Amino acid sequence: MQERSLDMEKKIIHKDVVIIGAGMAGLTAALYAGRLNLSVLVLENGIVGGQIANATGIENYPGFMEVSGRELISAVQSQAGHFGAVLDEFDTIERVRLGTTPKVVETSEYIYETDVVIIASGMNRRKLPLPEEAIYANKGVHYCELCDGHLYQDKVIAVMGGGNAAVDAAKFLTKYAKKLYLIHRSQLRADDGSVQQLREHPDVEIMLETEIKALHGQGRLESIDILDKTSGTMKNLAVEGMFINIGVDPNTVLFADELELHDGRIPAGEDCRTDIPGVFAAGDVREKEIRQLTTAAADGTTAALLAGKYIEKIRHGHAEW
Repeated sequence: MQERSLDMEKKIIHKDVVIIGAGMAGLTAALYAGRLNLSVLVLENGIVGGQIANATGIENYPGFMEVSGRELISAVQSQAGHFGAVLDEFDTIERVRLGTTPKVVETSEYIYETDVVIIASGMNRRKLPLPEEAIYANKGVHYCELCDGHLYQDKVIAVMGGGNAAVDAAKFLTKYAKKLYLIHRSQLRADDGSVQQLREHPDVEIMLETEIKALHGQGRLESIDILDKTSGTMKNLAVEGMFINIGVDPNTVLFADELELHDGRIPAGEDCRTDIPGVFAAGDVREKEIRQLTTAAADGTTAALLAGKYIEKIRHGHAEW
């Protein structure tokens, strides 16, 4: 494990539980840990809610026929705050020490000492793997349909990807698009019901076995070159905006020197325990087969309740893991 010095000029604050990440897993953990009367801090370097914050029509979360990601996350965030959890969105984490007693999370402003760390840092969206991506980023190429979709009222839009996130993005963008293309290099992996809704939309064209090979435009995106893999033909397609949904990478770089990672994810069982006592992994960062909102909430619940039991044990001189 690599040793890294801490800035001892910063104020040191003790918390019972520090949660890294404010997605569904992190906020659920905060809610449950707060209900245990533990002092809880949630640190989030990015958008509160993570990937799900941009979802517009969630239909598979129990208790809701349909709810937006923002509405759902806001409700859980309010619940966590009601039970005393504190959320800090603006204090960037610089380093962590997980194998020490207490554990240490150093941010740009403070040093937090804590009995338990719950890692729920989620994932990041993968960038379009073309050299022109940097040229057209935010000039036609986007990654957040909720944030930027309104810029393309009555425009021609392309969505790249084949999973549920891509199909959901395409469904959302139909409210703006004059014409929308869903482009994927193989077959769609999204839910059949969502795909069928998209196929029935009169302004949508789904292009499968199709690769995007190049981007063009003077100052901003104007067209893309696409390859039909079945026929081997290339053509230029006029589009004014393109939204990328081609997968995500676990947000675990911060922990690479502290934990063993498997393909970027943290090994932890259904009890969310890692190899380090007092350190839990919850949500998309945990190595597991199923990653859904409901499983993220379940991970957050499990991690928080077992964190409470662990803290009780160490307070009584027993730190079995």
